[in-house]
Amino acid sequence: MITLSSERPEDGWEVETLYDLCFAPGREGLSSYRLREGVAPVAALSLVARDEFDELAGAIRYWPVQVGGHAALLLGPVAVHPTRQGEGVGGLLIRESLALAAQAGWARVMLVGDAPYYARFGFEPLTGVEMPPPTNPARVLGQALGPQAWRNVVGKVTKAT
Repeated sequence: MITLSSERPEDGWEVETLYDLCFAPGREGLSSYRLREGVAPVAALSLVARDEFDELAGAIRYWPVQVGGHAALLLGPVAVHPTRQGEGVGGLLIRESLALAAQAGWARVMLVGDAPYYARFGFEPLTGVEMPPPTNPARVLGQALGPQAWRNVVGKVTKAT
C-alpha cells in the first residue's frame, strides 16, 4: 500500500538521497538544474510516496519557470526507489501532482524526458520552447492543464522571477 503526502522539510534529505540513487552522478549539472538554483520548489505539488512501513518509495517535485514570459511548471525530478519500480508509484505521483497543479490554477507544465513514457500522462513534444543547452529538443515535452494553455507560448525557458 502506497500513501502520498506533501513533502515536509524533514523529508528533504531522504528525497535527495533517493534522487542520488536513481540518477547518474552529476545530475545537478543538467540544464534543468540551472533553472532550479536559488528557486524553491512548489511546495503544494512536491509529493512523497511512502509504503506501509513508512519507507520512501518515490518523490516528485515541481519548479516555477517562465517560457517566453509565461508562467509554467517544470516537472522533475520524479524518482521511484529501485525496489518499488514497476509498481505504478511513478504514475501515481505524476497523475496526482498534475491534478493538484490543475486545481491550483496552473495552466501549463513541461519537462525534459522520454516522450514514450510521458505520453501516457498526456505530455507531447513542445516546439518553439528552448531549454538551456545542452538539451535535446525532442525531449522537451509539455501538457496543457487548461484550454489551449500552450498556444502561442514559445521562447526560452528561464527561472521564475
